[in-house]
Amino acid sequence: MIELNNVSKSFTLHNQGSAVIPVMQNATLSVKPGECVGLTGVSGAGKSTLMRVIYGNYLAASGRVMVGGVDVAKAEPREILALRRETLGYVSQFLRVVPRVPALDVVAEPLLAVGTPVEQARNKAASLLVQLNIPERLWGLSPATFSGGEQQRVNIARGFAYDYPAMLLDEPTASLDAQNRATVLGLIETAKARGAAIIGIFHDEAARETVCDRLVDVSGFSPKAMA
Repeated sequence: MIELNNVSKSFTLHNQGSAVIPVMQNATLSVKPGECVGLTGVSGAGKSTLMRVIYGNYLAASGRVMVGGVDVAKAEPREILALRRETLGYVSQFLRVVPRVPALDVVAEPLLAVGTPVEQARNKAASLLVQLNIPERLWGLSPATFSGGEQQRVNIARGFAYDYPAMLLDEPTASLDAQNRATVLGLIETAKARGAAIIGIFHDEAARETVCDRLVDVSGFSPKAMA
């Protein structure tokens, strides 16, 4: 479902004489349906960069980034948008929402985007908000007014609302209490059971051991490691 072959990435520092900084070289990785792969490595090793390359936020300099049959490295913008809508979900650490949109609709939006009837989408969103302990009195308010922890849980609910065939998870259990952490790990296990291919960054070692089938140290994709 997710397959990277010899992927390289570099950044050009335009404010420093257009210096080119290589950050990733010959990254090769395959994730099967129903498998969760955890990315490891020291801070700055390239974990988040790799996930952004897969999601299409960063353009790979070379190689193939296949997700559900689409080569993200060569895809047109409309193809990337369709991939994100129908195939590849991304739970980041931060919630970005349009002001004044109620939390219930923020969570339901991925379902509405693929044509799910409004009532069905909102029912699914409500169920997730209940699981993640967001009080019903807040559902009609914009998450922009919520605490950081509440925003994180709304973000997780939104990420799991639609059954994406592939998912990228960036620290989904960070700063959660034990109850909500257990809920999120349960959502991940459920996604795996239905066949989702998952790549995640988990600094929580216990969470990593619970849901990850194997680990990949991205330090091995560093140009220095290849030298």
